[in-house]
This record gives sequence, structure tokens and C-alpha cells, in this order.
Amino acid sequence: MARIGLDYLIPAIAVGAGATAVMDLWNLLVKVVLGIPSLDYCLLGRWICHMRHGTVRHVSIAAAAPMPLECVLGRIAHYTIGVALGGVFVALTPRGWLAQPTVLPPLIFGIITVALPFFIMQPSLGLGVASSRTRNPVQARLKSLMSHTAFGMGLYLCAVAMAAVLGSRG
Repeated sequence: MARIGLDYLIPAIAVGAGATAVMDLWNLLVKVVLGIPSLDYCLLGRWICHMRHGTVRHVSIAAAAPMPLECVLGRIAHYTIGVALGGVFVALTPRGWLAQPTVLPPLIFGIITVALPFFIMQPSLGLGVASSRTRNPVQARLKSLMSHTAFGMGLYLCAVAMAAVLGSRG
């Protein structure tokens, strides 16, 4: 396991934020091309705001009372989670991975992270385990899986870009 220091903290933040942006671009593409919307990050913010009052599980987060600044908080939370997952991934990689990234580890990691929405977020928002209570559970599951696969690809692409930039400095 890799040691965490400043030489890994900055790249972990950059890779996590970049991968989250790649995921957002993927979701925008899916929305524009296929008409399938992504999670409304205002609802993520609403969920977090309601946690302050002790409510973690909702029958329907959409029916819960709107909260001030929920949209801003939702977007911040989305990127914070992406950066945290990027940090976990970088911490798990061998020391040389950031200098010479390979595609399989981040791709597998991205796919594994779909467990977070399937088993924590979606049930807590009232969508059921793995979106089982949505209008089209199979579509929602595939959308989540593809979004998290895009996150994994984003980890790889951002690491490649960072290695190229840092390599050109040396």
C-alpha cells in the first residue's frame, strides 16, 4: 500500500476532481443524446441538509422540504465525494502508478464505487436498493454503472494527463 504524503495529496485531489468532472461530462452527454437525466445534485444537498435534523432515510427526497442552499451544497458534496474517492484510489495504488498509469485499476475501482449509490444513497433518498423503487430500475442501474465507469476512466485520464505534465517538467 502506498504511503500518503503531500506528493500524493495534491495528485489525489486533482485526479479525484478531474474524474468527477469526467463523470459529469459523461452524464451531460447521456442527458443530451439519450434524454436520461442525472441525479439532481440539489436533492443530494437536500438529503445532507436534512441529516442535520436527524433524518437520513426518506420515503421520497423529492417530497422532502426544500432547504436553503441545497443546490450549492449538493454540488460541493458531489465533488468532495469524488475527491475523497480519488484519494482512496491513489492511496491504494502502488507508488509508481501515478507516474505510469494503467487503465485497469481505476476502471475496476470506478465500477466498485457504484456500491455507494446502490446501497447507501439511493435507499436513503427513497429510491430503493439499486434504484428498485424507480420507474425504470434497469435503466437507473445501468446509468449508475456507466457513470461510475466514467469516473474510473476519469481517474485514468486525469492521471495520464498529470503524468504527462509532470514528466515534461523533469
